[in-house]
Parts: sequence; structure tokens; C-alpha cells
Amino acid sequence: MLKNKEISLYIHIPFCKQKCLYCDFPSFCGKEKLMIEYSKALAKDIESIKDRVIKTIFIGGGTPTYLSLEGWFNIKKSIEKLIKAEDLEFTVEGNPGTFTEEKLRFLREMGVNRLSIGLQAWQNHLLDNLGRIHNINEFIDAYQLSRKLGFDNINIDLMFGIPDQNMKDFKETLKNVVNLKPEHISCYSLIIEENTPFCKMYEEEKINLPEEEIEREMYRYAIDFLGKNGYYQYEISNFAKMERECEHNLVYWNLEEYVGCGAGAHSYADGLRYRKTEIIEEYINDINTNRELKLDVHKNSIKDDMEEFMFMGLRKIEGVSKNEFNKRFRKDIFSVYEGVLKKYIGNGMMVREGDKLFLSRRGIEVSNSIMCDFIL
Repeated sequence: MLKNKEISLYIHIPFCKQKCLYCDFPSFCGKEKLMIEYSKALAKDIESIKDRVIKTIFIGGGTPTYLSLEGWFNIKKSIEKLIKAEDLEFTVEGNPGTFTEEKLRFLREMGVNRLSIGLQAWQNHLLDNLGRIHNINEFIDAYQLSRKLGFDNINIDLMFGIPDQNMKDFKETLKNVVNLKPEHISCYSLIIEENTPFCKMYEEEKINLPEEEIEREMYRYAIDFLGKNGYYQYEISNFAKMERECEHNLVYWNLEEYVGCGAGAHSYADGLRYRKTEIIEEYINDINTNRELKLDVHKNSIKDDMEEFMFMGLRKIEGVSKNEFNKRFRKDIFSVYEGVLKKYIGNGMMVREGDKLFLSRRGIEVSNSIMCDFIL
């Protein structure tokens, strides 16, 4: 890795109290006895990042706030050894039901300045449908406790298109969340992922999902309602108060470099993409025996980078910059993508404005199929 070059850091905590029914992330429940050993291995992994200035840190999971305090202490010691940018954005994800005052105070001490709290829905019956471990009162308590302890940059995660959810439920969720005045709101539509309990239930017709048109209506409503309440949409599923965008996620969407530490973590650095094993025991063993941690190492070709630049960049509402494309790849964007750009600008799915190319509102709704066309 190049010295003193800025990079972002993702740290994975793979433990959960209970796995949500829709989740396909590398996370596990019933492995609490590995927490301390894992945190020690993770600390070594983090300490191996030498000479790079860390500009954002994001600790995700699993449920990071489920990790024991002793585990957190090992992580804190390793993070203290890193070279960090002055204006470091440091986010930790957490789920209500796992927040304690002691843990939150510890995170503040450690330098965490942004929290991302998983809520998903305001109605207890919908939280049960998702297999969440918390109820709405536990969410409110976690949020208020975070504010009381001085966290002034909080994201709330929401979902729509979830089993048995109707438009009234979703409107109520948005209204109540906006009343709490978080700085950032993420709003994702439920995707039924393979090998999840939801996938099996869906195949057996045991869950009742809102129709596609209702789901689209929910998304349109979210954009309008959040916009009227001071949250501007800067990415397909993300809304922020002015200057409160998630810097870490922008690293992914801008195709900048990041390194991942922990089981199942992915990296994109020095033109290489690679990942680490998802199996906690294997990860601990690899670290302790100094084995090579990089799996599926792939040297991105120019073509790979162009594709990723387009379909990550088009997730942003401001879209991609023609000048930036030219600067990175020494090519005019139209010489590479003329056919596909003309097609979508022509049918109103994309807009060309000055230096920018971005999806129109209609284009955003069918963005997945549009993105596929940018594969060279």
C-alpha cells in the first residue's frame, strides 16, 4: 500500500443475538464464546494497516453493539495505533436491544462520532415479521440514550416493502422517524435474498409482500416526504440533512479505496479487490498462524473500473462526472458508452446536465436494469 495515502476502513463484527429473517450478511448467532478471541485477531488485522491515513471508519455487522466490552477494548487499542485524518468520520452500527450506557460511553471515548441505528419499521408486528430482536420502545430508548450521551450524528435505517406492511404503516414510520430529527435516514426496499429464511417462506407462499406498485408508491412517498422535511436525497436509498451525508458510503459510490478488516470483509486497494474468509474460526486461525488472508484476489482491469465507476456512481443522485471519467480512464465517456447513454437519455431515464450524467426520477425506479447495461 502506498504510504500516507488516504483510505477508508471497514471493520466487521460478525456476531448477532438473533439473525433477522431477511439477512444474508456474514453474521452468526450462538458464537458469543468466540468474541474475545475474535477481537484479538481483529486487532492484529487492524494493526497491519501501516502508513495509510484513515479518513473514515465504519464498524458494521452483524451487530457491533452486541460485542462484549472486553472485545471492544481490544479493538480500541488497535484503532489508537492508526494514523487518522483530522476530520475522521467514525461510524458504528447498532441494533436496539444491545445498547447500554456503558457501551455507548465507551464508543464516545474511542472517538466514534456517528451512529447508525437499525429500526426498519415503527410497528411491533412488522418488527416481529422481520425477526428483529427489539420493539419500538427499545428503539426509542436507544435513540434517546445516544442523544443524551452526546451523539450528534445519527442515521436511522428503514425498510419498505416488508411482509404485511401497508402504505399507512410506512407513512406512520416516516412521520415518527422525522419527528426524532436524525441527521441521516437510509431507506431500503426489502430484497428477498437466496438462502435466507425469507426466501424459503416466499417460495412456500408463507409471507405476504406488498405488490410492486405499492412498493413503488412507498418509495415515491419517501422521496417527497423526506424532501419536504429537510432531508435531501443524495443516493438511491439515502437521505441526509445538509452536509450530513455518510462520507464512508460515498467512498464506495465514488470508487475510492477502502480496506476491510474482519471475517467476511472486502477490500479495494491498489487496484486489487479481495475478501477475507467468512468463517469466524478460520479467520482467527489464519491471523494467529500468519496465513495469507486475501481470498479471491482480483486485479481490476480498466474495463472493470469503468463498469464499477458507472454503476456505483449512478447510485448517487448527482450521478457521474464526464471530466472525472476522462481524468481516470483517459477516454471520453461517450466513446465508451455512446449507445447506452444515447438510449437512456433519449427515453428520459437519464439526464445530461453540464458535466454530469444522472438517472432521472423514472430511471431511479428501474435503476437495477439500467445499471446492467453498463457492463462492457
